[in-house]
Amino acid sequence: MLYRYCCQLNKKLKSFTMSKKKLVHFTCSDQKKRANAAVLISAYAVIYLKRSPEEAYRTLLSGNNTGYLPFRDAAVGECSFNLSVFDCLQAIRKALQYGFLDFESFCVEEYEHYERVENGDMNWIIPGKVLAFSSPHPRSKIENGYPLHAPEAYFAYFCQNNIRAVVRLNRKLYDSRRFENAGFDHHDLFFLDGTLPSDLIMRRFLHVCESTEGAVAVHCKAGLGRTGTLIGCYLMKHFRFTAAEAIAWIRICRPGSIIGQQQNFLEEKQHSLWVQGDVHRSKQKLVQQRLSRRQQLQQCQHQPLHRPDSEGGTQETMSCLVSSMDDLSINTSLYKSHSIDENNCRESSLTQGDKLRALKGKRSVSTFSRLNLSKDSHCPILPPPRSTVASLSVSSPSSSSKKLVRSSSSSVTHIKSPFSLSLFSTRPAVIH
Repeated sequence: MLYRYCCQLNKKLKSFTMSKKKLVHFTCSDQKKRANAAVLISAYAVIYLKRSPEEAYRTLLSGNNTGYLPFRDAAVGECSFNLSVFDCLQAIRKALQYGFLDFESFCVEEYEHYERVENGDMNWIIPGKVLAFSSPHPRSKIENGYPLHAPEAYFAYFCQNNIRAVVRLNRKLYDSRRFENAGFDHHDLFFLDGTLPSDLIMRRFLHVCESTEGAVAVHCKAGLGRTGTLIGCYLMKHFRFTAAEAIAWIRICRPGSIIGQQQNFLEEKQHSLWVQGDVHRSKQKLVQQRLSRRQQLQQCQHQPLHRPDSEGGTQETMSCLVSSMDDLSINTSLYKSHSIDENNCRESSLTQGDKLRALKGKRSVSTFSRLNLSKDSHCPILPPPRSTVASLSVSSPSSSSKKLVRSSSSSVTHIKSPFSLSLFSTRPAVIH
């Protein structure tokens, strides 16, 4: 909805340019709706008026305005982590800074199409690099009113968008060889629904993302809790997001992500992931410098004259130096990642992922009967109608999608912006 809100606001402001009219942004006294409205208008100020999050938030608090109700996760029960309006603005500012958010190239029809459960339930968190989606199943069908897709249904979209690897965090519901035979790397990093990843799983996940030349598609059962948690680790390590900013951005992209204790886990890991990121970037910089020196030395090797250097050495010395540079690089070999033993981990028949996925399925307004999933086990996920698609080039950071989604405690309302931040919802949307 943020995207549609901004478009409508720009249209109104343009029509008022030659007049003396004023545009008033208002909402009711309901605390949840006030917070949603606050994010909308202040996000517009950050995106289009180039205000800093501090300036935009200060304006919200000016006059007699009181504070705003914080947002919460989609889990049932007591809230263990509060997300403020200011955290959301900081996340939007970071997304702009790194090119995750670009309304100029964003196609709202395509975003809304692929986020629907019958069309794959997919959302880009980092455009061109990390995609979150719900778990594929052995075959495409409709189960209890919820569309399920076989691995083959994703192949065309994954190939089109340069997705090279798939990471599975939930129990094995399909044979991983179906992705591998189609040319995709597949990694199993299982941990229980609603729980926290071990340090080993976190390191392996980061290694997969860092070593894959292309995009990575990540899923658990519903693609919300476990999936969002590990993607949050990547955001903190490589883009220095705070835990709150990572949670806000991921929920803007994919409502309902990161549940319960997973929020506190990200907060605890923030500092160590920042340090790891600094070390990683310094090593990359060192490698680039050494590669540059290597190229310079190689150019010297091809000089026709073999003049000794100031130390009395010759070109043979330089040849030794060049050959020794081959070993001065970061080890990025992509080892095969294995999950922990699933058989020794008990999981209830109806998991949190099942419940969230079922609730999300109820949001869909389109009819599943068109898919005929029960008749074709390899039914592909169809693209949006050509007339509405303006090619979302996810291969570059500039083509992001983000949608602010809000909902009351009983329903989920979309604030369609290129990603989806379900502020105020007790279930699939993200917070409140």
